[in-house]
Amino acid sequence: MTENTGARRSGAPASRGRTTVADVVVEKIAGMAARDVPGVHALGSGFARSMGSMRERMPGAGSGKSVTRGVSVEVGELQAAIDLEIVVDYGVSITDVAGEVRESVISAVERMAGREVVEVNITVSDVKLPDEEDEGEERQRIQ
Repeated sequence: MTENTGARRSGAPASRGRTTVADVVVEKIAGMAARDVPGVHALGSGFARSMGSMRERMPGAGSGKSVTRGVSVEVGELQAAIDLEIVVDYGVSITDVAGEVRESVISAVERMAGREVVEVNITVSDVKLPDEEDEGEERQRIQ
C-alpha cells in the first residue's frame, strides 16, 4: 500500500519528459501537405515515380503511393529543414504553386510536429502535360 503524503511534483505534466519526432514522421506530414496543394500533380522525379510504381506492384510491398517519395528532411530537436521535388500540372503558375506548397508544409509541420521549419526548398522536376499518361496508367494498360 502506498502512502499519500500530499507532496506534489513540480512542473506541468507536459514538461515531464521528452518527445522525439522521427524524420519519417516529418517526411510524411510534409508529403501529405504538399500533395494537397492544387497544381501539384505528384512528388518525386520521373525516375523515382517509376521505381515507386514498380515497387508498389511487387507482392508484399504494401499498397498505395509512398507519401515520402520526393521528400527529404533534416530534423533537429527544435527545427526542421525540408527538400521537396514536385511535378506540377501544365498551365499553373509554378511560383504560385511553390509558394502555396511552402505555406502548407510549414503550417502542417509546425502544427503537427512542433518543429520550427527553417526552410522548404522546392525543385520542380517536371510538368504534367494534359495529353501525357502517368507511368502507372500506361503499365496497367499493357498487363
